[in-house]
Amino acid sequence: MSRIRIVHRTGFSYEEPATASYNEARMLPHSGGEQFVLQAGLDIRPGATQHSYLDYWGTRVSTFEVLTPHRELSVTATSLVEVRPSPVPGSELEWDELRAASTSTVGLVEASTTSASTVPPDEVAALAADIAAEGAPVGETALEICRAVGSAMEYMRGVTGVHSTAAEAWGERKGVCQDIAHVALGALRSVGIPARYVSGYLHPDAGAAVGETVIGESHAWVEWFAGEWRGYDPTNLAEVGELHVLVGRGRDYSDVPPLRGVYAGPGASELFVSVEVTRVA
Repeated sequence: MSRIRIVHRTGFSYEEPATASYNEARMLPHSGGEQFVLQAGLDIRPGATQHSYLDYWGTRVSTFEVLTPHRELSVTATSLVEVRPSPVPGSELEWDELRAASTSTVGLVEASTTSASTVPPDEVAALAADIAAEGAPVGETALEICRAVGSAMEYMRGVTGVHSTAAEAWGERKGVCQDIAHVALGALRSVGIPARYVSGYLHPDAGAAVGETVIGESHAWVEWFAGEWRGYDPTNLAEVGELHVLVGRGRDYSDVPPLRGVYAGPGASELFVSVEVTRVA
């Protein structure tokens, strides 16, 4: 079991004062399953009234508006989360059972449908098809697909942008965790395995001392369905464990951005982000 504190600060700086801004944040961790939120809150500057709700995917959303002129919008999410090891997956569906289950609920239909960001290039679809053709059980096949995608791509910032597609990232064989997750999602869905995008945080140094604060960042991984949902981190070629903190789920990144909104003002805006992670127990 790990107890992790996360301080995630993000926002926008404006060339000229914004006269108003309307925003929504998805920065507070999910509480459920093997993860329990002990404390979580948002500090918004300039001050604003918050309204919270769970979105369609079950992600906690905070909406707020700033109606006075401001040169900077800053949102700081401070969370303390307890994460327990994931249980060993139980029995899983056979392939024919999975095909029937994939159309049994709206959620599984949506997790089986490729979005614009996750359309797999032909080479990725062929790679996934070759792995599926080996005849392994669903879970083994999904794991091997994720490992193949993660092994083929190099984590590198600056190659892709927030709106880059799986095909664009695969063309470079480089990208960030968002891109690698998008490629893995397209590959899994192309062989009939429902899969969803997960946003959150990862403590980046398993060897850090208790109480030591390290620089982190937002992270992304995938979950697939084979009778129950199972997570995997293709960027790090690792099982999702007690150093992963889940915030939200969706079809792709567009369903779970940490902060988005619109503003009124004459100048451009620039995003800033910082994340600090501390293992406290």
